[in-house]
Amino acid sequence: MVPAERARHLASAVGIPLAVVTADLSASEAARAAMASGAGAIQLHGNEEASTVTALRELGSWELWKAVRVRTAGDILTAMERFGYLVDVLLLDGWHPDKLGGTGTSFPWADLEAVRTRAPKDLRIGVAGGLTPENVEDAVQRLHPDLVDVSSGVEFEPGRKDPAKVRAFVERAFGAADPGRDPGSRTFLE
Repeated sequence: MVPAERARHLASAVGIPLAVVTADLSASEAARAAMASGAGAIQLHGNEEASTVTALRELGSWELWKAVRVRTAGDILTAMERFGYLVDVLLLDGWHPDKLGGTGTSFPWADLEAVRTRAPKDLRIGVAGGLTPENVEDAVQRLHPDLVDVSSGVEFEPGRKDPAKVRAFVERAFGAADPGRDPGSRTFLE
């Protein structure tokens, strides 16, 4: 975990927006974390209620991302119904029985392919879980996500990112999304 002041400094130094990742905090606690770090997005990874999302919307102008641990297409549909009109991004992650995220586990991509057209019109879909430089191209081409989220897939040891893997991930993700565009000409949020 990066302390709020360090995160604010790093984001300022490289000129990219931040997302603060929380799990099961109250709306006021999550808002304080976002304000302290200067985050432009709050990523909710716990079992938050719709009322928490609504309260967060009233507390600031950040984007709200709801992470969902997916086992089946039904999990995606339930999340769309429950949060689709409340959040900016529905972030689909791999399911794990004990952990809320960061496990390196993929969700069944075919399940998103089967239900993608049922998402609310303005809801952006994010893909996380098990992404690496080796498979992000396939994920982008198959799933057409609005964003991809990676953590353990670009580490050389737990908690330590490998700059070469990060660079390869970004280049391949952008290359798959827009094959004719130079990946070095973009900024990204995660």
